[in-house]
Amino acid sequence: MGELYGIGPAQARTLTAFGVHTIGILATLPESTVQRILGGRTGRLLHERAKGIDRRAVVPSDLPYSTSAQRRFTLDTLDPTTVRAALLSLAVELGDRLRSRQQAARTVTLTVTLAGRSQITRSRRLEGGPSAHTDDLRQTLYDLYADCGFQRARIRAVTARCEQLQDAARTPEQLSLDPQRDDQLRAESAIDALNRRFGAGIVGPAAAYGRAV
Repeated sequence: MGELYGIGPAQARTLTAFGVHTIGILATLPESTVQRILGGRTGRLLHERAKGIDRRAVVPSDLPYSTSAQRRFTLDTLDPTTVRAALLSLAVELGDRLRSRQQAARTVTLTVTLAGRSQITRSRRLEGGPSAHTDDLRQTLYDLYADCGFQRARIRAVTARCEQLQDAARTPEQLSLDPQRDDQLRAESAIDALNRRFGAGIVGPAAAYGRAV
């Protein structure tokens, strides 16, 4: 009986004394009988819950206002191709996360951790308005990394954060006259469907699978 939400030890003992040992038995009893055993309001409430009825209002939790992901390199790297692969991987992960939550990001922030553990941070609003599309996030991360102006800096980790998140359903989608972008969005929808069916990360850009973890 203790598995039923809202029932205390004293009430469980009282019910057991009357031969009510399981939630199933409690559900089959007349409500008036349970009320005589446990009291009016408590008896009605527990009888309803035993039958799977819960009248409490469901209050959805607020979605997060920001979300982030990090790629840390096994060895500090000078290779720009390795860093770009990590940035693409971040865009793929965050884009998938935002679309699954039906959110869109207005701002993207990139934090680069150097070999000496110092950090450089850059932020930018997404061109064209809030978005959850991987390609928009990717290009913004590439631009932010370029803004850092690294020449021979050893990179230890890169962290991307999508901020000022909002409901994607309330975000206007700008019409595109670019056939290439239309193809990208169709491919993105197909990839999302495959990942939902077979597991996150099953399908994605080959270049995103680098050596960062």
